[in-house]
Amino acid sequence: MNEHERSLLMSLHPRYASAILDGRKSVELRRQRVAVPPGTKVILYATSPVMALVGTATVTAVQVGTPSVIWKAHKEHGAISRRDYLAYMEGAEQASALLLDAARPFSDPIPLAHLRTGGSFHPPQSYRYVDPDTLRDWVQGHPTAEEVLRETSPRPAASEAKRSGEKQAQRGTSSPLGGNMVLAQHVAA
Repeated sequence: MNEHERSLLMSLHPRYASAILDGRKSVELRRQRVAVPPGTKVILYATSPVMALVGTATVTAVQVGTPSVIWKAHKEHGAISRRDYLAYMEGAEQASALLLDAARPFSDPIPLAHLRTGGSFHPPQSYRYVDPDTLRDWVQGHPTAEEVLRETSPRPAASEAKRSGEKQAQRGTSSPLGGNMVLAQHVAA
């Protein structure tokens, strides 16, 4: 299974998760290179005191550069002060900016206690890939489970989707949609 078939799990401080979900933050700034393809779904896990899966967003691009280059390019959309950004990036030689779009909050966040009933869920320090079966185990039985699975189901790459759509159109049927997921952690300074 490759990264196009898995989700990426990230944890964020609740203020950053909220800022993404309400549209004030459209860039996730990271200390290390994060190589995920455009179209990857990001599932947002809000850390303490919320401790729950709270929503999704979609990666539209990833830019890598020095912390100063990334700050200059994305300071308006990161929902972080220059002072906090510099403290977070202290000692880093490289930074990544994950450009996010289509943020959607879950209708009912899935708390940590529920996630742990479906297996050994541990919020990552940075990020980790999550396969669809593991995610299904974590959310199973929660009222938001179907919503989470629908929002994070694998989608074909754009060229595959176009070819598939053309083939489906020739047969007179529609093509189902799906997607990759990312769940990310941002350590607040």
